Amino acid sequence: MITPDIGQRPPRNAKNTRLVILNAAEAVFAEHGFDGARIEAIAATSGYNQSLIFRYFGDKLGLYAEVLRQVDSQANEFLGQMLGSLLEDESITSDAEHFRAFLTTAVGAFFDFMVAHPRVMGIMLWEHAENWQTYTKLASLFKLEGLDELEAFFARTQKAGLLRPDFDPLVLFLLAEQICWSFPTSLPFYQMVLPNRDFSSPEAFRRMREQIIDFIVAGMLLNPGS
Repeated sequence: MITPDIGQRPPRNAKNTRLVILNAAEAVFAEHGFDGARIEAIAATSGYNQSLIFRYFGDKLGLYAEVLRQVDSQANEFLGQMLGSLLEDESITSDAEHFRAFLTTAVGAFFDFMVAHPRVMGIMLWEHAENWQTYTKLASLFKLEGLDELEAFFARTQKAGLLRPDFDPLVLFLLAEQICWSFPTSLPFYQMVLPNRDFSSPEAFRRMREQIIDFIVAGMLLNPGS
């Protein structure tokens, strides 16, 4: 149950107000999905009235779009900091060891980002359950140049004989992202199906993280053992 935190309201200015509303909206959308979320609940959680929310964001879809923009910006900033220096190394696309290290770091960084942002995972799960119908309406609002660059990057590594030639690396990389947000949110299911396994301790979670990364990386490489 989400509870309002009206007593800790920040100074009344546009930037802070928008941020508080967006954070409240992220929490409500993560718990209820787009269809189930109510502006009344977002208003109560943020401590601001509905008319102010409509004034800033127009309607619920406009508010949802801004939440997704904020998530996209956070993810790009985080991954850029983690991977930017690695991508400057041209040997990544020609050296098997360097490429494996890059994939391991990239998948691990995304996994860690999702674990650190449980609300983002919640929103993704709702989108998946609702056949991505709301995200599809907003897809044109997001720039996808990064996918073109990623596809070109994978094409170079595939040409160099580092990736499996019979696989579509971009599709697999997107699938790897789904694994990174679906596994942490599915831990109660795994614990139910495998009640004698340890899924709750930090050590157990660390081991599963390593296994997932190894599984993804090995599945993409032409010579997993090299």
